[in-house]
Amino acid sequence: MSEASTSSFPPRIPRDKANDYGKMSADTRLKFATVQTGANFFGVAQVLAGPLLFNGEHARGHFYVPLATTEGTLVASYSRAMRLLSECGGVKTTVVEQYMQRSPVFIWDDALQARDFGKWVEDHFAEIKAAAETTTRSGKLINIYQYSVGPLRHLRFNYTTGDAAGQNMTGKATFAACEWIKKNHPGGARYILSGNMDTDKKHSRINMLVTRGKRVVAEAIVKKDILKSLMRVDTRDLFYSRQISQAGAFLAGSANNGAHAANGLTAMFIATGQDVANVSESHAGVVYNQLLANGDLYWSITLMSLIVATYGGGTGLPTQRAERDPRWRLGVEPR
Repeated sequence: MSEASTSSFPPRIPRDKANDYGKMSADTRLKFATVQTGANFFGVAQVLAGPLLFNGEHARGHFYVPLATTEGTLVASYSRAMRLLSECGGVKTTVVEQYMQRSPVFIWDDALQARDFGKWVEDHFAEIKAAAETTTRSGKLINIYQYSVGPLRHLRFNYTTGDAAGQNMTGKATFAACEWIKKNHPGGARYILSGNMDTDKKHSRINMLVTRGKRVVAEAIVKKDILKSLMRVDTRDLFYSRQISQAGAFLAGSANNGAHAANGLTAMFIATGQDVANVSESHAGVVYNQLLANGDLYWSITLMSLIVATYGGGTGLPTQRAERDPRWRLGVEPR
């Protein structure tokens, strides 16, 4: 292609193979953006909410919560609720289980072949597990769910992935397992690595039932007197309104019968380097509460497919890594 024919293409964004995330590279790109667009880059939003008292299995004490959002009223609302919960004794959090899936589909001539293949997979699970785990140090294949549709046999490989979210890890491991199956199954096998039953970055009922990511329960006892003092609301009124809104969520077929979780998750995901697209799965939740005999209110929310990590992806970037620094605890800012 001649020089004349490429002159109409816009210049490429400056990159530095040696250190593309350093201050010099960032400054170069900011100047480039200003020259090319005529607009001045105005920065990023780094906002704190809290503090919130946690009574978790590992995280205990008061923590500030980093939120990357331009919606200041959102942070104010969260901070107000965090004050209420902290004065009521804090929030107890429990990670019930954590998995990540990849779901290949094997294609056969008819349903009988597909069913027989499923039995073969069950009989050779140990070998399939060994093949998958040759690709990873932290990923462990726990089981394989199976579903038949016509001549198709969907296999949902279910892994634990350590501190990583694990989508890429499970994809690589499952590919190795499928290649082992293709080589060792009598007559071979034909497959597609993802038959879309893993519903990656899409909400699905199966993720809510069998867990994709982390199944996390957050619980609190909302004290009647403190709620009335800070929010000017009685626990009985709050419980009554929950029964009405829960019926509405059921009628709509909503993935979350609470107010919502997406706003806070998105802001926290960006601040801590999570994959923001996973909000589509992670926001699904079930609120369950009880009006106690003394007038206090038990409140819980269960997030069935919260996909978060402390290793891999954007979690290693300097700003996001700093936001996860344990010194955010008790309000001591990391340097």
